[in-house]
Amino acid sequence: MVGAACAFYAARSGLSVVVVDRGPVAGGTTGAGEGNLLVSDKEPGPELDLALLSTRLWRELAEEFPERIEYEPKGGLVVATTGHGLDALRTFATTQREAGVTCQDIEGADALHDLEPHLAPGLPGGVHYPQDAQVQPALAAAHLLRASGAELRLGEEVTAVLRGPDGAVRGVRTPRGDLLAPAVVNAAGTWGGQIAALAGTELPVLPRRGFVLVTEPLPRVVRRKVYAADYVADVASGSAALQTSAVVEGTAAGPVLIGASRERVGFDRSLSVEVLRRLARQAGELFPVLKGVRVMRTYHGFRPYLPDHLPAIGADARVPGLFQACGHEGAGVGLAPATGLFVANALTGGTAGPSGGLPVGAPTLAEAFRPERFGVGAGVV
Repeated sequence: MVGAACAFYAARSGLSVVVVDRGPVAGGTTGAGEGNLLVSDKEPGPELDLALLSTRLWRELAEEFPERIEYEPKGGLVVATTGHGLDALRTFATTQREAGVTCQDIEGADALHDLEPHLAPGLPGGVHYPQDAQVQPALAAAHLLRASGAELRLGEEVTAVLRGPDGAVRGVRTPRGDLLAPAVVNAAGTWGGQIAALAGTELPVLPRRGFVLVTEPLPRVVRRKVYAADYVADVASGSAALQTSAVVEGTAAGPVLIGASRERVGFDRSLSVEVLRRLARQAGELFPVLKGVRVMRTYHGFRPYLPDHLPAIGADARVPGLFQACGHEGAGVGLAPATGLFVANALTGGTAGPSGGLPVGAPTLAEAFRPERFGVGAGVV
């Protein structure tokens, strides 16, 4: 998705774009995602600012391509399971409001049930986030690539990043030959560290595995994306250990999606029955109606994790001509349009996209995502 957005905004700014991928469209992390566009799980700071920009850009894309990306502005609901948790959630929401997020405190179980009738009884309250939305990630990525007009080289792996005598990027090499270009954008997601290494630099991207359960088709028993407040802490955590927290959302097609888990186990693709049990149990505690529902399938993917939980976006000062656009962890779909717009502006040195360029404060925001903030030898603790 991030690569598709970079191609889309770069092409719209007048550049000639070639997209090279060793697999099919959305064959990696994008195809294993839920398509979440969230502000609710982000604390004030650069990532939230990027998410707010992306929220606006996704709305613009939905208006331009109605029904083609399955954009659903259904909103999110974060619920507390204890009074202490509710106090912490309200404090968090207050800081988000000050940063520009629209959210509303929900008082008591009755008010929660007005929003989500099938929630477990007795919950003390929560916070409603109307800006949260969802797209169908594979469809959205495919359509942005199509709309970009970029040349697609699918099933073609980059084996080298070409550099001139001065060290500047000159293009890439694949089994089909060399592609010459004055700029290369690394949007390889979880594998972004490998591409950076081919260019002679370092980006400490690591995979963080996550599972999703998919139920049988149901009536719309879950109207929004609903999760327990401890999910926010899991997102911000850098722990390599297994973490699970209930994240439940209905879809327009009927199945309910259940997550979320996080663990750093390398690229281990084996099925973890323990993770699936935890997710099913936690979802049933949040929505008792799901306890008797069949799970039809499960899938998993790898989030591209960087040690400070911020993506690397923009020109990499260590290698002239190399641009980074990876390390978004679990927020790549949501942050993709803003990332693409930042990269297009970096490539052209001007304004890009239908929105007329980046917002006030963009230089400061871009500073937070500098790829070279990870010096040689930087690692993950």
